[in-house]
Amino acid sequence: MVRIDLKLEDTQTGPNLETVLAAQKSAFNAHPNPPWNERKAKLQKLGKAINDHAEEFQKAISEDFGNRAYEETTIAELLVIRGGIHHAIKHTKHWMRTRRAPTALQYKPASSHIVPQPLGVIGIISPWNYPLQLAIMPLIGALGAGNRAMIKPSEYTPRLSDLLKRVLGTVFSEDEVYVATGGVKVASAFSALPFDHLLFTGSTSVGKIVAAAAAKNLTPCTLELGGKSPTIIDESANMSLAIPRIVNGKTLNAGQTCVAPDYVLMPSAKIDSFSKALIEKAEEFYPTFAGNDDYTSIIADSHYARLQTLLEDAENKGARIQVAGDDDKQRLAKERRVPLTVVTNTTPEMKIMQEEIFGPLLPIVASETLDDAMNYVQSKDRPLALYWFGEDKKKRDRVLNETISGGVSINETAWHVVQEDIPFGGVGPSGMGAYHGEHGFQAFSHMKGVFIQSRFSQGKALFPPYTAKTHKMLNLMKKIL
Repeated sequence: MVRIDLKLEDTQTGPNLETVLAAQKSAFNAHPNPPWNERKAKLQKLGKAINDHAEEFQKAISEDFGNRAYEETTIAELLVIRGGIHHAIKHTKHWMRTRRAPTALQYKPASSHIVPQPLGVIGIISPWNYPLQLAIMPLIGALGAGNRAMIKPSEYTPRLSDLLKRVLGTVFSEDEVYVATGGVKVASAFSALPFDHLLFTGSTSVGKIVAAAAAKNLTPCTLELGGKSPTIIDESANMSLAIPRIVNGKTLNAGQTCVAPDYVLMPSAKIDSFSKALIEKAEEFYPTFAGNDDYTSIIADSHYARLQTLLEDAENKGARIQVAGDDDKQRLAKERRVPLTVVTNTTPEMKIMQEEIFGPLLPIVASETLDDAMNYVQSKDRPLALYWFGEDKKKRDRVLNETISGGVSINETAWHVVQEDIPFGGVGPSGMGAYHGEHGFQAFSHMKGVFIQSRFSQGKALFPPYTAKTHKMLNLMKKIL
């Protein structure tokens, strides 16, 4: 099934964005801290709506891509959402509680507390690569924290965006949850709105534009970006485990994943055998790439062309290109299918080693020692994810302690992202802030500090005019500290 590119409309149907935001803020101000039963009901409605329309979502996403396996959408989107809602319903009541915090001895018998409060209206700008999951997972956190939300999905997935607008519109009023469809102009206007918090998932370059627009309103942002996520292969790695897991991480959604392994670091003596094994495993997963319903198409002609340009540049600069399968090249191009492609003899001046790939191209960099690998990683922008394969726990711990990345999977790729009890987010150029689970609840809440003074407080001894009694109290406090 070949996707026909649609015109990326710059207009949206429905009310003006400012009007929707004003209505949501007004509704929030009238009911600023909904109780748990109301939040739970919204989460349950959301879960039911997604489940009831699961096949429609699968179909819309596949048509937007040109092809994506329904199973892949189930694994990477529907099950992740289901897990997120289940976790939120199980734990949010506990997260909402006012919690007592320690009070320094010199200020007792007063008490200190932390009171979670909803922020108000959350803006969510979601991307095209996982268009359902990356719209709904932030929404789960926003609703659980007691907020209202506006969502701007990607113009590259118009069928999914229209379906999402229709489905959410059947279970939520516009002053609760609103989906704004449209192109770049709508996205630009959306990012400039004075939300109480804005979450953006997408490229680093666009993230800078979104953050600049939000800064004009002093809107706090969570930015989930990307970058070149490295995979380090240690000498102690179990290759029979590592190879299928790396291939799966790189070919899931045809590599169009922000946490896909971007490149591999390993000793040069093992590169040839490793490359051959990767190709063989990819061909085992996908006996053909063209016409294979299990394999995802590249989202658009422009993205397909970009990947071909990366390969041409690398080959012109001396790289060796190995492509899985022997499919007809014209058919692959027509369907926008790119097989797993291993790139060796890489050098730093190649574009494929400078840009986030976001496709099933896997460069391998010769790196003889663990020090070499870590120095290489640390010399680059901090990535969204890092992967290490090996059985040597001392080396593993060195990698964990001495490299900086948004998240890590050990002897696996990508699965740290769907663990609801750990944060998901980048660092530096790969992102700002984190969400999922309790971290999402806190990102979309104001964790208000409250100090309650006791009627028996001796603080009045510090009031002016300052006397000998004042100095006695100060000396006592110095001894305590």
